[in-house]
Formats: sequence, structure tokens, C-alpha cells
Amino acid sequence: MFKKILIANRGEIALRVIRTCKEMGIKTVAVYSTADAESLHVKFADEAVCIGPPPSNLSYLKVSNIISAAEITNADAIHPGYGFLSENADFSRICGEHDIKFIGASPDMIAKMGDKATAKETMKAAGVPCVPGSEGIIADFDDCIKVAKETGYPVMLKATAGGGGKGMRAVWKEEDLLGAWESARQESKAAFGNDDMYMEKLIEEPRHIEIQIVGDSYGKACHLSERDCSVQRRHQKLTEEVPSPFMTKKLRKDMGEAAVKAAEYIKYEGAGTVEFLVDKHRNFFFMEMNTRIQVEHPITEQVIDFDLIREQILVAAGVKISGKNYEPTLHSIECRINAEDPYHGFRPSPGKITTLHAPGGHGVRLDTHVYAGYSIPPNYDSMIAKLITTARTRQEAIDKMKRALDEFVIEGIKTTIPFHRQLMDHPDYVAGNYTTAFMDDFEMEPLRD
Repeated sequence: MFKKILIANRGEIALRVIRTCKEMGIKTVAVYSTADAESLHVKFADEAVCIGPPPSNLSYLKVSNIISAAEITNADAIHPGYGFLSENADFSRICGEHDIKFIGASPDMIAKMGDKATAKETMKAAGVPCVPGSEGIIADFDDCIKVAKETGYPVMLKATAGGGGKGMRAVWKEEDLLGAWESARQESKAAFGNDDMYMEKLIEEPRHIEIQIVGDSYGKACHLSERDCSVQRRHQKLTEEVPSPFMTKKLRKDMGEAAVKAAEYIKYEGAGTVEFLVDKHRNFFFMEMNTRIQVEHPITEQVIDFDLIREQILVAAGVKISGKNYEPTLHSIECRINAEDPYHGFRPSPGKITTLHAPGGHGVRLDTHVYAGYSIPPNYDSMIAKLITTARTRQEAIDKMKRALDEFVIEGIKTTIPFHRQLMDHPDYVAGNYTTAFMDDFEMEPLRD
């Protein structure tokens, strides 16, 4: 087992990893930019190393600084969390070259699954259902026209190096194709330095349902049920739940088997997520694979009583997984609390938290790195907390979430707490009747007293 793990991340996920490491008797090293000097992950780690100024490319994305921090503290493993370098094949490879275990996927695995076109071809070979579309990267616009006709409108253009909704365009008719092609490539080039595109059939009334998997170094994988992530804004998840209100026993069995088949075909090691689009007829199609821990992993932990971070560390240390596939026994909902103003287009709201009162009680979990007096820097993702409620039924979990949101007080900045409180009363959400287009028609009600 590892003696010391450096967490190459910040905020709540860094604190989350530190907590499990402490329970396992493993020493921890936090890294931080100068903007994060007062963050809780810095205070709770056994050691902390400043790795640069606030910009991510000079700190949390600076591989040489992170490796140097690991070497001077004698860390024998690095946990990348999510985001930043968690799916960077070069970082995984460099860790290995310095005899530091990367707690995540291998460089080859990250490269293979990180490129969406390559991942799709790999999944086809594994026998996993895939969305109809282009065979790999689209060569040029003439090829784009041809593929769109063969696939049939509507279609979705996607950047192969994409993420967070960047480089994606829905096209409903041929006369709109050129404009979408050019704007998607420009956006992808600016965001990722890569303008390669591929195309898929646009799935109407889709649900975004993902399957949590874990694989070990012995070629065995298992799944830990699903998560429904369909409530999104600009392809960014707002809330998630497990089990999905759209799920049936047969669909869970079929999707779970497909996800395990995918993981074992590529000999996947570590925690990961196979993401699917599910149409209104409950046909499911592979979308992508995340070769890391997910933001929303706590709801899976809650419904099956399982520490996914602990499992990541054990698998990285060479321990075999049980091989058991899990089914949820409870219902859990997660609301992402962002420092954003939902009354003004969800614009960012960095600044100092003057007052914070955290909700509590049975079945309430709060993962956060903030506190009263903490200043939220403007340099990073706006998520500041994850509020999770767990109960025997979906309605009980919703009722518990409403109560917890009412208790949750954050002053000094704007947050998405009012949005989530209204969401929990929305009749379509309460009925489980939502798709990835749910937010298209959602409007905030006036502020309540």
C-alpha cells in the first residue's frame, strides 16, 4: 500500500481524497496555487506545496511543478481527482517515468478513450451499441455533407477533443450545415487546439445516463449501477440522481453488461464511467468514457454503501476487485452548488463568503471546501459544494433535499441554491419526466422571502 499520496487537484475533490487517505492511514500532500492558500484541502493535508500563481496553466496544469512537489515530499502516488490533469495521457506517462503511481488509467487507455472518434470505434469493436454517424474523423466539408445525408438529419457535429459542450452543434437541415461546421471547428480550435470533427445522429428526447464501473489490473470489471445526469445547462450537469426514474430492471441489466463489456474489452484499470444517451424508446447508445472519478460519484457511494476513492487506491495498489455488480438499495440526489447567479443567466459570482450555515440531519451529505470567511477565486470552476440527500424512495429524497436547501445559507456571493429549490418543486422533475432539453424552457421564479 502507498505510504504517501499527492493530490494533484484543488477544492472539494482534493479534500474528499484526503479524508479517505487518512482513514486508510496514508499520508497526504496537497498542492495549491497562491489563490488557494486558504482552502481547506491545504489545511487538512499532512503537507502542502505551492505550485504556482492562480492561472491553471501555471499551477494545476503545470506537470513539472506537480512532479517536483511529489519528489521533494517523497510521495509514491498521485491522485488526479477530476478535471485538470486527470485525463491527461502525458501526465500519466510522466508519473510512471518518475516511479510515481498514477491513480487512474494508463496513458494508452486515456489516449484511446479520450479521443471520442477513436473511443467510438473501440466500442463498436467491443460490441457496445453506438450512435450512427461518421466512421472516425470527418476529412473535409464535402465529406461532412456526405456523412450527414447517410446518417439522416437531424445530426450533431462534435469535436473529437471536446468537452463541456464546446465544439458541438446540432444541425436540423442541410442549409445550416456549413455555418455549424465552421463555427464548431473554430470553437474547438480555440478551446482545445484541435479542430477535428466527427458526426452522430442527433438522438431526440435523450436522457444522459451513465454507468459507474471499476476495473482491476487483472482484467476484471464490475458496474455499480447508473446515474441520471440529464438535467444540464449548456452540457454542464446541474443535478444527478440514482437510480434513474427512467430506468427499468432490464435496461439496467443491459446497460450494465454493456459497460462491463466495454471496460473488460480495453482491460480498464481504476474507476471510470461509461456514458450513454438513452432515447425515449429506451434504446441506449455509447457516448463517451470518462477515465477518472466523476463529480457525482457520492450518490453512487450513498446508495450502495461503497467508498469509490478507497476502491481507486486499492486497485492502483494491485488489489483485485470483488467482481460483483451492484444495484441501488436507496435513492440519492445530488445538487451542484455553484457560485453563480441563476437570476442573471448563471453568471459567475466569485467573492468572499460572509456567512455559511451548512444543512445536516439524517441522509444529508455535504461535500465542500468552503467556509465563512473564505474567498472564492475567479480563476477556476464555479462549483463550491455538492449537496447530497439519500432516502428510501425518490420522493423522500426530494423532500429531504428541499428541507436541506432551505437550511443551506451562503451569504456574500450569489449561488445556485434558489435554482435547485425551485427545481425540486417543478412538476416535471418531481414526476421524473425530464430529458437533456429540460433547461431549455426553465425560467426562474421571482425571489422568495
